[in-house]
Amino acid sequence: MAYSTEKLNEEKVFKDPVHRYIHVRDRAIWDLIGTKEFQRLRRIKQLGTTYLTFHGAEHSRFNHSLGVYEIVRRIIDDVFKDRKEWNNSQRLLSLCAALLHDLGHGPFSHSFEKVFDLDHEQFTQDIILGDTEVNQVLSRVAADFPKRVAEVIGKTSKEKLVVSLISSQIDADRMDYLLRDAYFTGVSYGNFDMERILRVMRPREDQAVIKQSGMHAVEDYIMSRYQMYWQVYFHPVSRSAEVILTKILHRAKHLHEQFYSFIHHPTHFYSIFEDETSLEDYLKLDESIILYYFQMWQEEEDEILRDLCRRFMNRNLFKYAEFDPAKEYKKLAELSQAFTEIGLDPEYYLVVDSSSDLPYDFYRPGEEEERLPIHLLMKNNEIRELSRESEIVDSISGKRRTDHKLYFPKDILKDDREHKETKMRIRQLLDIN
Repeated sequence: MAYSTEKLNEEKVFKDPVHRYIHVRDRAIWDLIGTKEFQRLRRIKQLGTTYLTFHGAEHSRFNHSLGVYEIVRRIIDDVFKDRKEWNNSQRLLSLCAALLHDLGHGPFSHSFEKVFDLDHEQFTQDIILGDTEVNQVLSRVAADFPKRVAEVIGKTSKEKLVVSLISSQIDADRMDYLLRDAYFTGVSYGNFDMERILRVMRPREDQAVIKQSGMHAVEDYIMSRYQMYWQVYFHPVSRSAEVILTKILHRAKHLHEQFYSFIHHPTHFYSIFEDETSLEDYLKLDESIILYYFQMWQEEEDEILRDLCRRFMNRNLFKYAEFDPAKEYKKLAELSQAFTEIGLDPEYYLVVDSSSDLPYDFYRPGEEEERLPIHLLMKNNEIRELSRESEIVDSISGKRRTDHKLYFPKDILKDDREHKETKMRIRQLLDIN
């Protein structure tokens, strides 16, 4: 029997709080789950620093990746099965791409990427194509199979329908993380009727479309996504933790560049600090490694690194004030000067953080980023873009919401034993008691 079609002697199941059960019958999928690169995802949280705000948010990229795989499996094995528009020879390609789509995420994901200018999607493709256990499994399917999987994840594949299942404005990735993140954070915003959406999803040559009768379920999904971003993903306390996390990493890199003599040397960071990150070094990084360094750096002689690590590890986070950079840039300059006067480096202790989200958009020719719109399949078999039919979606389509906040250590500013007058002036500028 060919490896690409080989089944397990008995179906394996993972008990899952979101999908109840995750089913595995394909030998290749089971072997991929067992690779060390995929098991590493157990040690990377799905929501980064959000566990410091919502204490239940301890779930991992491993959980989420299995969930995305299960949604795609249900779509192609149940909904698309025997439909003429679906080519079942793409089945294993779809399942593997779904399972492996987040394989290259680093510790604390997007914060870590921003600091060191890394790209988790590129690392995902590097893992799939490199000298890895994942590559060995995929190569058993066919010599060119790793490349085909990497192209789906990189959105360069000719199999546009397969790409849309994993990366579009209504894909298995988003559906799983909304439901999973809502479950583990304990909020209700992210819940929507996924069962209904799956039932009305239909394959077309370039993407999956939604039957007109399922439009209201899609509206609910889009609004759920909108609420989750502003109530959970962009929560100001989680953003405070991210600010401190990124400043720790910036400080450690700066000290390394200044030939600072660490008490606890950042061995795992050397290649990243020097912009020479190898795949081997990258795969050694997970959140347990990062937290080990943050724990140990609380003993460093550098006061800034020591203090920031103490704050992160003990959840002594920065407070925040609303901030309008267009109108308050003069106030920011005045605050920066005052922070310097009291011995606080504004680079690390006075931070503007911005969050921005576009809940739904449709592709407009000439725009920088192509967004594949959600299409409805009308009763007359015509294809219509969602916002043309839905007043709710039309009202938010193309409307980007941006929020700015100014983060600072309120505990230090409230301590008047030193620099009392300057601190009073700072508190007045920040409008804090």
